[in-house]
Amino acid sequence: MQPMNVPGPNAKDIIECDSAVISSSYPRAYPFVMACGQGSEVWDVDNNRFLDFAAGIAVVATGHSHPKVVRAINDQAEKFIHISCDFYHAPWVELGEKLNEIAPFKEDAVTFMTNSGTESVEAAIKLARHVRGGSQFVGFLGGFHGRTLGSLSFTASKPHYHRGFYPLMNGVVHVPFPDPYRPLLKFDIGKDYGEAVVHYINKEIFGKLLPPDDVSAILVEPILGEGGYIVPTPGFFPALRELCDTYGILLMVDEVQSGMGRTGKWWAIEHFGVEPDIICAGKGIASGVPLGAMVARKSLMTWPTGSHGTTYGGNPIASVASLTTIDLIETDYMENAREVGKYTLEALTEMQSRHPSIGDVRGIGLMIGVEFVKNKETKEPAKDLHNRISYLAFERGLLTLGCGDSVIRIAPPLSISKREIDEGLEIFEEAITIAESEAYLVIST
Repeated sequence: MQPMNVPGPNAKDIIECDSAVISSSYPRAYPFVMACGQGSEVWDVDNNRFLDFAAGIAVVATGHSHPKVVRAINDQAEKFIHISCDFYHAPWVELGEKLNEIAPFKEDAVTFMTNSGTESVEAAIKLARHVRGGSQFVGFLGGFHGRTLGSLSFTASKPHYHRGFYPLMNGVVHVPFPDPYRPLLKFDIGKDYGEAVVHYINKEIFGKLLPPDDVSAILVEPILGEGGYIVPTPGFFPALRELCDTYGILLMVDEVQSGMGRTGKWWAIEHFGVEPDIICAGKGIASGVPLGAMVARKSLMTWPTGSHGTTYGGNPIASVASLTTIDLIETDYMENAREVGKYTLEALTEMQSRHPSIGDVRGIGLMIGVEFVKNKETKEPAKDLHNRISYLAFERGLLTLGCGDSVIRIAPPLSISKREIDEGLEIFEEAITIAESEAYLVIST
């Protein structure tokens, strides 16, 4: 198919104005300037149509401007837009009740509302310190937890997130995430690599470096997001839960990107058969209205009045948007994520056989990563090729986002249809074919 003339004249004008008044710190994938969207389709300011395989970084779970979400926002805005956390309002109580209902642990859940994922992580850090009294934490290489100072101290997916911002919050020790495609630790073939990582934490980190009674919590993404859409091996979380129980350490899971039905369950951690102590939520929780949540076992929410607060967290508009989003996911889109996600994963795996640059295809539900390599044997990341594929897809009407060193994520709205997946994958494969031809890639023998 022929590439579109993008960016068009209207987009160019806005991009030029943006560069004069907006912070240069924002990462921009390519020059897309959005005008409107509906479901999994979006249009730019020059009226070019695109399919959205990024969903605003997995945020618009119910699709762009779902009419029920829009109606809930409008109805609430006519009543009142804001009341601070110094007082009460019904929508955030109802949202707290719903989050208690879907929390991935048997104990009752209590929620602290935030404005974003990184704020949810900050709240979790503070609560863990209050409950446990320790100042030390364990995080994972490849993890992304946000850019505010506490969450940034756990983030370990790219060095430029840290550059120029030291000293960070102290007390975070990082260990390898159990990446089955690129294992960093030696382990016995036939054994579960995730169990080997937990053994390393126990023997090397706790045995030689960090007294476990000084550790408040371990923070981990059930599936790495920014770090490359990496699914851990099955034995990892059961072993990690057992380790935490042995030493009384809290298990905190960052479900900001992987939660809210994206993997076909409310929370990705549910695929691994363990219960966490604290969940950090955000992104897809309110279909694009800024909202996050730190959800913890009720027995942990012992911090005193005034020890943590927020002006906007649990805002009434965000709360009703979230309640409507959760209802839509529950009734329609979680099952769609399972069914369409399986369909997409199978199609991409079949596509992999035709392309020497596709080193790995992985994921659960509609959280899928496609990793590009220069050579399937050496697994050397093909970063330039992956960037080129993303831009070629953009020119042909498909929005994607990268992650890791050379991974393109497939994270569309949970409402996407198989027909739209087929259309998007046709564009995606054409972009791959052109990029491979440009790079003169051949299948390694």
